[in-house]
Amino acid sequence: MIDTIITVIIAILIAVVIWFFLKNITNLLINSVIGIVLLLAFNFFNILGMGDIPLSIGSVLVCAFGGLPGFVLLVILNAFGITI
Repeated sequence: MIDTIITVIIAILIAVVIWFFLKNITNLLINSVIGIVLLLAFNFFNILGMGDIPLSIGSVLVCAFGGLPGFVLLVILNAFGITI
């Protein structure tokens, strides 16, 4: 009987850990997609009249890993004439 209770407790703990990681991964993926879409939209529509942010591996990676804050960082750097 005690073995069954321990197994159920371990299964619940594993389910909670998996749910926590999947929930965070989903948020990170959504944030990355938003950053990349904003980068492409910024370049396509020439928002703020600042010119295009060069689409390079570096700028796409900053938006992919940073998401919305990464995009804002690229816009600020572009305003000062710094490209990645």
